[in-house]
Amino acid sequence: MFRRLTFPQLLLASVLGIAGGIYIYQPIFEQYSRDQKELKEKLKLAQESEEKKS
Repeated sequence: MFRRLTFPQLLLASVLGIAGGIYIYQPIFEQYSRDQKELKEKLKLAQESEEKKS
């Protein structure tokens, strides 16, 4: 009644699952990356303004 999946079928299903997950969550990864860049720039500007005050 139930047939077992072959190795190539399991491999294909795994690859499609991982690719689908990356595709779905890609906007979240991009937003995180943008936020991190903004934080680094703000920190850099804050450190430069502190150095000028000193």
